[in-house]
Amino acid sequence: MSDAGEPCAVELGEVTPARSRHAGRRSAVELRDELLVVGTAAGDVLAYDRSTLDERWSAETRSESASVVSAASFGDGVAVGERGPEGRIRVYDAATGERRWTYDTAADVGTPQKESRFFLPFVADVASGGDRLYVAARRYERDGDRRSFSSAVYAFDVEGEAVWTYETDASPISIDADGRRLGIAYNRCPGAHQHGLVVLDAETGEVRWEWDPGTDGQRRVGDVSLVDDGAVVASHGDYRGYRLGRGGAEEWRVDVATPTTVGDETLYAYPNHAHATSEGVVFVTGNTYSTEGRETESLHPREHTAVGYTPDGERAWTASVGGFASELGTAGGRVAVPGAQHFRTRDADVHGLRLFGTDAGPETSLETDGVVTAVALDGEAFAAVEEPVVYHDDGAERGTYRVLLGTEERA
Repeated sequence: MSDAGEPCAVELGEVTPARSRHAGRRSAVELRDELLVVGTAAGDVLAYDRSTLDERWSAETRSESASVVSAASFGDGVAVGERGPEGRIRVYDAATGERRWTYDTAADVGTPQKESRFFLPFVADVASGGDRLYVAARRYERDGDRRSFSSAVYAFDVEGEAVWTYETDASPISIDADGRRLGIAYNRCPGAHQHGLVVLDAETGEVRWEWDPGTDGQRRVGDVSLVDDGAVVASHGDYRGYRLGRGGAEEWRVDVATPTTVGDETLYAYPNHAHATSEGVVFVTGNTYSTEGRETESLHPREHTAVGYTPDGERAWTASVGGFASELGTAGGRVAVPGAQHFRTRDADVHGLRLFGTDAGPETSLETDGVVTAVALDGEAFAAVEEPVVYHDDGAERGTYRVLLGTEERA
């Protein structure tokens, strides 16, 4: 894997450093036309010229406790989603920064049970397809040992009108749109909704088909990537990856990070992300867990790993991604993976960004002092948000809150 070289950087101000364990997303980044757009932990949206990194415009939030956690280009604008009391969606004119419209998802998913980060309404993902903006929002609630979710998936037109809404009592974690269909991955299904994947008609919101790994417990699907005649999913239920055909028919499945004996422990890791093209499929895994509980002294051999497969499901390559990846940046057959905390080993030397080709594997890497938590990729450049981190057993603060912009030369 070659070195990406020294990127350009813009400081984003002060932010409380990340700690050993993940506290959830609080930043977002998007590349569009001549703009680099960043959503910050303070809830602001900042747009920079991609050539000079001069600021083009900025927009502040209307909430004191919201952060921007998702972003996508939408027509000639930019859409961002918040984690905050209102679970707000905001759409800005890309040229001027004028706010075109907003929508508060809390009106549908409910207001927070308490003013604590994980209880705040959360716009988990936004995606555009044609003249529609698709949004997945959720809210978490807890009553003793009982956990529950309320969620809504929307299609908005360019004026901000909700064309249709799909509501469940499950937790959507990612969506993928191709203009014809919208795929929704539900990572937890504790209630009546028991399908880890739902594929909707993008125009009408009607259900085309549903799929589930058929496993016990609440964990279901971590990510979905639509392909021409079906979908690829990362299964949280059985730690496998699936290629599904028309109507959800299983074409193949692979053991991505299934339970493995290490010493006297049985360990597994969740496949959290998936990206598929006609040339191949990539799955990216997360943290190690033990079947006996959350704590473990060992690591699963596929923890924090990108695994590439051929279109027929044959394993082609594997490579480390350093630490926990909160999302993927994708552009055609290429994938950018941000590397954040590795809370078990807390090895700061692995912080950074890694880029892969779905068919050939590792291409480029970028080392950072802090952790990389958000990423965007297009045919010309990559953008990444670096956040400072302090590990509990070290005490040293590494990195700063900034956005990095670079060009990637393939190896």
